[in-house]
Amino acid sequence: MIIMPTYSFELFPPKTPEGHARLLETIARLADLKPDFFSCTYGAGGGSREKTLDIVEHIRKTHGIKAVAHLTCVLHTKDEVKKILEDMKRRGISDVLALRGDPPKDNPGWAPGPDNFKYSSELVAFIRANFGKYFTIGVAGFPEGHVLSPNKEFDALVLKGKVDTGADYVITQLFFDNRDYFDYVARLKKLGVTVPVIPGILPITDYAGLVRFCQVCGASIPQKVHDIFKPLANDPQKTFEAGAEFAVAQCRELLAKGAPGLHFYTLNKVSPTDAVVNAIRAPG
Repeated sequence: MIIMPTYSFELFPPKTPEGHARLLETIARLADLKPDFFSCTYGAGGGSREKTLDIVEHIRKTHGIKAVAHLTCVLHTKDEVKKILEDMKRRGISDVLALRGDPPKDNPGWAPGPDNFKYSSELVAFIRANFGKYFTIGVAGFPEGHVLSPNKEFDALVLKGKVDTGADYVITQLFFDNRDYFDYVARLKKLGVTVPVIPGILPITDYAGLVRFCQVCGASIPQKVHDIFKPLANDPQKTFEAGAEFAVAQCRELLAKGAPGLHFYTLNKVSPTDAVVNAIRAPG
């Protein structure tokens, strides 16, 4: 049984053998923090599928820690998705984060046909219909609303649909204003959603990179973040220190007000996630 609050770390498959070797070292160091689980992302169209499953399998077998395989349904037919899930089951992988996913850069106009899944809720329902309770299923949530949702209320209804079709928990997109998270949870509770909604945390280490990334994913950057980090943009060490301090304060407030855990987007690095986790776990 997992006891709340949970601590979890997200990784992504490297593109080179050298990167893979470094990632295994990173995993070993992060495993020393005794997280409740890891998760590993899945490239657009499944380009990194084997690498994702290999990493998840390695974490389970080498470190004895629960590991979640991301699964996107973009570009895959329903039959292909079923074969991927069967491969996961053969490997002993029983945890999946079910996502729609974004079209790959070389095929941005891809649109689902009759043999594809249009929404992640359809993927969740498919997993339940074909594999029963074998898989524990997580889904993505968006405290500020998905970029394609017309408003936050509609977005909350979409999330409810994922839960109603079988999702067990939610991991949110990154955010920097905790009010966005708590307002999101309140909207979901009004709709009867009671599964854990785990906040996604990105410790800030690069101001310019953060601005670019948020422009793409749709997350907003509060003025207080600009005020803290813009003056430090040319000082990596001070940015790193300020980012860890900001994340510690953010995480402490989230846990104090009832968040069921923390999911860290590590960017395949040990620090500053290790410093943040150690700080918030420290007594007093």
